[in-house]
Amino acid sequence: QVQLVESGGGLVQAGGSLRLSCAASGRTFSRYAMGWFRQVPGKEREFVAAISWSSGTTYYADSVKGRFTISRDNAKNAVYVEMKSLKPEDTAVYYCAANLYGGASARQDDYEHWGQGTQVTVAS
Repeated sequence: QVQLVESGGGLVQAGGSLRLSCAASGRTFSRYAMGWFRQVPGKEREFVAAISWSSGTTYYADSVKGRFTISRDNAKNAVYVEMKSLKPEDTAVYYCAANLYGGASARQDDYEHWGQGTQVTVAS
């Protein structure tokens, strides 16, 4: 079982940066592929970025490619997303998720464990 807790959200001006963290409990964290998703009220949750257990593979949504960077530190049981050049349309609740049985994936159904989310608000 893995428990995930996101942090690092907040209010930032357009063009600014934020770094979200996701702390994971459990001894098997290093075996999980990890993903970040986001959701705006009234809209479906969407994929942001994913990383394989070894950090050898990363995927990004086209909307964040070149601006966001996902990384992980298995020694610290943590996964991060560095967000730069933020836009108002990046405003959302950001969730991290863990996938034990597959690799890095953009599919929400592939992830077994989810955090509670952290709010990111980008002001114009």
